[in-house]
Amino acid sequence: MRNRFLLITLASVLLAGCATVTNPVTGQRELTVMDERSEIAEGRKAHEEVLQEYGVYANPRLQAYVNDLGQRLAKQSHRQNLAWHFTVLDSPEINAFALPGGYVYVTRGLMAYLESEADLAGVIGHEIGHVTARHGAQRATRQQTAGLGVLAATILGAVLEAKGVSGATDVAGTMSQGVAAGYIASYSRDQESQADKLGAEYLARVNYDPKNMVDVIRVLKSQEQYAADTARAEGRKQPAQAGWLASHPSNDKRLQDIVQYSAQYKGKYADEGRARYLQAIDGMTFGESREQGVTRGRNFYHEPLGIALTAPEGWKVQNSGEAVALVNAVGDAGLIVQVVPPKAGNSHEEIIRNVFKLEQGRTERLALGSFPATHFAGVSRNRQGQAQAIEATVATGPANRHFLLFYGAKDAQALQRARGKMREAESSFRALTGADVAAARPWVLRTVSYQRGGFSQLARQSPLTGNAESQLRLINGVYAGGEPPAGQLIKIVE
Repeated sequence: MRNRFLLITLASVLLAGCATVTNPVTGQRELTVMDERSEIAEGRKAHEEVLQEYGVYANPRLQAYVNDLGQRLAKQSHRQNLAWHFTVLDSPEINAFALPGGYVYVTRGLMAYLESEADLAGVIGHEIGHVTARHGAQRATRQQTAGLGVLAATILGAVLEAKGVSGATDVAGTMSQGVAAGYIASYSRDQESQADKLGAEYLARVNYDPKNMVDVIRVLKSQEQYAADTARAEGRKQPAQAGWLASHPSNDKRLQDIVQYSAQYKGKYADEGRARYLQAIDGMTFGESREQGVTRGRNFYHEPLGIALTAPEGWKVQNSGEAVALVNAVGDAGLIVQVVPPKAGNSHEEIIRNVFKLEQGRTERLALGSFPATHFAGVSRNRQGQAQAIEATVATGPANRHFLLFYGAKDAQALQRARGKMREAESSFRALTGADVAAARPWVLRTVSYQRGGFSQLARQSPLTGNAESQLRLINGVYAGGEPPAGQLIKIVE
């Protein structure tokens, strides 16, 4: 649910003075607040925060496959001396990014839409290029910090602010454990262009056709078109792009540039590795994972936490992984459910006091299913010292874990209109039943041979909701049209 290129940024530790280093790519001398030793140290520190924020995808075979490909590319880069690290993150986002010092990440969400090993190499090669050209260090120098600045935002805040629901950032900031989210501005056009050139060069060095970078950009353009088509069909405004779609603009000019870069390399290249790639991702989780909780229609199931929720008729479930929001149709009110961190308190009273610091208010004891809960409403002050109306419920769920169910709304009128439905949503908070556990099974990618009946037949057998045929075309690189040859391996969702 991140509405920008989100990642954990480097610790903002000021360095005294600047050093002069030689850029490994250009050979030019440049002033920097982050020499190579600092790059490695800060990258290592931020790496732990990235893993905590996103989670590592628990598939050693796939991790080894991606790491092997990344290491082959890194050995042909301008900074072979770095101890490179390549990690698949457990996120459905379409994203890839790198930290200074040799830390490169790709999400399983992005991998689901790539078609070959060479495509993946194009993504990784581009991110390696950002590291080898010291783009993170250059930004740190411009900002005079040995990092990129942690911002006081959380996933929860991003979800709700995108929907126009006020008050969420203050609550989320209070609940955050300090590393939940942050974001950096996208690289400059010159830096993106340089990373594209380096990616094409590194692909050629490991005997992959650099033209595969063009295929990656076309994947992104298809994602943009799908998002626009879906929004139009639902009568919504086209959403702002996230992940690579936001930080790596896939406009026609960039596509033309990459075509020119790749055309500079001539040679007889190796097989693009489509069969190897499809074998590697066969069985990979698609969409939400067990650890993040899964959305099925109006229902949300989180097996590790042992809870389920059902949105009222006409409402939608929005799962960020950090929190789940049950939001009304117009998007001006919603019930936001989040695990309360242990440091917030051991009892409902402590949590209400420590998190919200109510200046005045009332509380009411109630039960949500079999769980004890305390509903409260009152006035608190946000970080700017402004008085703010607060309404929420604290519930003690399975394993004595505490949950916050926060009533978020654009304004008092929106809250009043939605309060009844919020109560309905809140009352659906329950322990997982046997049927819920069965419904909570995550979807996975499988590879099958393309047969007669095509995507329309496969869509009828798919668990995907909405326009399943369009989604299947999207993950197989034919959203714009065309059909795979009969018998060719394609991806489906089970």
